[in-house]
Amino acid sequence: MATSIKSKIKSIRELKNYTQEYMADQLGVTQAGYSKIEKGKTILSYVKLVEIARILEVSVEDIISFDSQRYFNSFNTVKNNKNNGNISINSNNDQALKELYEDKIKLLEKLLNKTEEELNLYKKKFGHL
Repeated sequence: MATSIKSKIKSIRELKNYTQEYMADQLGVTQAGYSKIEKGKTILSYVKLVEIARILEVSVEDIISFDSQRYFNSFNTVKNNKNNGNISINSNNDQALKELYEDKIKLLEKLLNKTEEELNLYKKKFGHL
């Protein structure tokens, strides 16, 4: 099941122990306004997503590809690892890594297409930029 961008933003914010008030202050909006972003009650523009990524100190791609289940599974793997916390990647993981990169590429292509659509809308509205 695909997780929405709003849920990913909320998860990353909570992992960093940032409050909605902090995020709102950094974005120059009210806490209620920021809450609407996380609840999906306001349209999140690419520009706003970039600002949120900057505040969370991650890339837009990190937000898009964030998987909380994988994060916690990898955290538990490292915590319970008998190799002093070192994780080794062997050939058994090649297919899983390939699938992860293919998924990330698909997400980035969708983001690029959405950005191009928004740019075309601005060009139609305001002429060439």
